[in-house]
Amino acid sequence: MSRNLPPFKTFKDFYPFYLVEHSNRTNQWLHWTGTFLLLLNLGRIANAGTWVDLWQIPVLGYGFAWFGHFVVEKNRPATFKHPFYSLMGDFVMFYHLSTGQGGAGGKMERLRQEFKVRLSAHS
Repeated sequence: MSRNLPPFKTFKDFYPFYLVEHSNRTNQWLHWTGTFLLLLNLGRIANAGTWVDLWQIPVLGYGFAWFGHFVVEKNRPATFKHPFYSLMGDFVMFYHLSTGQGGAGGKMERLRQEFKVRLSAHS
């Protein structure tokens, strides 16, 4: 995908682009796994009071996601240009995948296709 896109003014504008960059199902589920382990570990740290283990949070979250981008999807993570929107996208995609909205015909696919149409009309 071309990186010559206009800046995103809102997360609502950004999220369909985020989904295009996460088209591969394996990459999506690697992101889901990293987010799940991040949340699980955060709960464990909060419950046990072992704040020294907080370093594990970004390792879990980014480790799975970046493997998915560099090895599976073979693209550059949106984190580098849109860090806050990208983090929000991880959690929204986690929700969509957890609630069954990630498959064919689901909300994620619909938003991805709408973005592709807008992008082709823009160029």
